[in-house]
Amino acid sequence: MNLNRAMIIGNLTRDPELRTTPNGQNVATFGVATNHTWTDSSGQRQEKAEFHNIVAWGKLAEICSQYLGKGRKVYIEGRLQTREWESQDGAKRNRTEIVAENMIMLDRAGAGSAPAMATQTATATAQPANTTSGEEEIRVEDIPF
Repeated sequence: MNLNRAMIIGNLTRDPELRTTPNGQNVATFGVATNHTWTDSSGQRQEKAEFHNIVAWGKLAEICSQYLGKGRKVYIEGRLQTREWESQDGAKRNRTEIVAENMIMLDRAGAGSAPAMATQTATATAQPANTTSGEEEIRVEDIPF
């Protein structure tokens, strides 16, 4: 049996960037920071931030782009994926990211860290799918939160 699952709660470090692939699939990328706090051997409280790269596809990408923003608290669930590529200067690069499958907004815009009233999740497939270009537009009334 194999398991590749990532679940994080943190704050967005930047606004989501929405792009469209050549075949018409939407993809959003953004960052989330999580904090780890502990007490060291001398009794001093220590804190370390960890930064995560997030990728969302399809309808979930549109929702993230429309409703998330820098500083918002969010729950992200998905799988880890590492991409490799060669940069323009010929150096090999890689990046590990979380491919989002579920997202829950944990605060309301402008409300600081107050919990959201709804607990519904916005979901989409983790991999890009071939879709028709006639996808319907997301309306605010259709969002469950």
